[in-house]
Amino acid sequence: MTLELSWVLLLPALVPAAAMVLVLVVDALVPRVRLAAPVIGALGLAGGAAAAVPGFLTTDDRLTLCTPAPDGRCMWDGSALPSTLQVAALLATLAVLALMSVRRVGVIEVVMLLASASGAAAVVASRDLGTWLITLELATLPVVALVAWRERRAAAHGALTLLNTSLVSFGLLVLGTALWVTATGDPTLTGESLAAAWAVPEQRVLAGTGTVVLVAGLAFKLSAVPFHAWTPTTLTSGPLPVAALLASASKLAAVGALIVVLAPYDAVVGLAEGPHVVVAALVTLTVASLLTGTVMALRQTEVVRLLAWSTVAQAGWILLPLTALTLPGRRAAAVYALVYAVASLVAFAAVRAIHGPHVEDGRELTAYRGLLRRDPVAGGTLALALLVLAGLPPGVIGLVAKIVAIRPVVSAGLWPLGVVAVVAAVLGIAVYVRWFAVLFGEPESDAPARPRKRRASVGVAVLGAAILVVASALPQLLVGLVS
Repeated sequence: MTLELSWVLLLPALVPAAAMVLVLVVDALVPRVRLAAPVIGALGLAGGAAAAVPGFLTTDDRLTLCTPAPDGRCMWDGSALPSTLQVAALLATLAVLALMSVRRVGVIEVVMLLASASGAAAVVASRDLGTWLITLELATLPVVALVAWRERRAAAHGALTLLNTSLVSFGLLVLGTALWVTATGDPTLTGESLAAAWAVPEQRVLAGTGTVVLVAGLAFKLSAVPFHAWTPTTLTSGPLPVAALLASASKLAAVGALIVVLAPYDAVVGLAEGPHVVVAALVTLTVASLLTGTVMALRQTEVVRLLAWSTVAQAGWILLPLTALTLPGRRAAAVYALVYAVASLVAFAAVRAIHGPHVEDGRELTAYRGLLRRDPVAGGTLALALLVLAGLPPGVIGLVAKIVAIRPVVSAGLWPLGVVAVVAAVLGIAVYVRWFAVLFGEPESDAPARPRKRRASVGVAVLGAAILVVASALPQLLVGLVS
């Protein structure tokens, strides 16, 4: 058997992997050149993103790793939706590399970032379960090591929590994979194989159960309730740039992986014996995540913990349109994930710019009182990110993303779920406005001093804020990328 192979479509995942190997080779040959690793890493991430750009600029199917007809299967999809997620994940990782500071980041950190980015770029395009499973773990495990890399007991505890979660998640994913293959007899995630299995009651039960198990395994990585317990512990104990990575690039990889799993259901969603168990599982995760994450975020006074619980609530918003099991729903989930990733990166970068490397000190909300007066750049970008997350003007793109997320749910007749989403959106306004209002107060006398070396953090925050401004002014640009 021969495979139809297009190396160009594989470049978004291969370029970061090649950069990772080059970093190791250069470090072995000239270990004293400290700037080589971050420069090569940045070029690898930018090159991978550039290689994915042609994908979302075309509406044509871009498939490779295809077996011969008539029963051919394609195991890699470089079309618009996967390519958009690839660009976003790679650029988010590049932003995290900048937050780590060029002079402080080491070879190991760069290698792990590149490995995770390569896995994220691959998992969103994989259509066979073997590649999908391996690259999903490649996107996850290096992040565990990054959390523990700082020599702090709390960071080690956060990494151990994330590792235990990842192991449980991997076990569920393997089980779900086995159930899928048993039900369909096909190691690829295609609608044709699912439709054939759906016609047989026994196989239909196995396929539905396997999908629910796969969704549960991915719910750990999305921080969806009740699989969210690791999120506040890990995000608050590890380095702030790694928390930003978990809230952006890692989240995008998980969203892309879930879209791959749910895409075959286009073939069976309109049948009399529809995928009700899958819809029920997604609805349960969505409601629990929206309400629990929002209510818990309302109770937080420490800013990173607030952002961690916000991540849980945002997981519910990402899952919301996926409950429709339609292509518009998957595109809406991608749009929301993109908006959230940029807004969260801006928020974390602003916090980093305010505190510098010692971000554990003074992270209470009271330390941000009067920030817009004493630090207009960091305070302004943070304010914009909070308004986007709340869905309030001038962060219009946040509101647009929420409307886009609700629309497929209503179209599918799941209007009670839409009502829950509206309630969660109203409660979410209180979460972010509470922090936003603090920025206008009188500055505290013991407010943290502005760090000297913060150009990279300010640059990431300003660039991300500029993207949010453009997206708010022209929201059709973002929506059009995945429409």
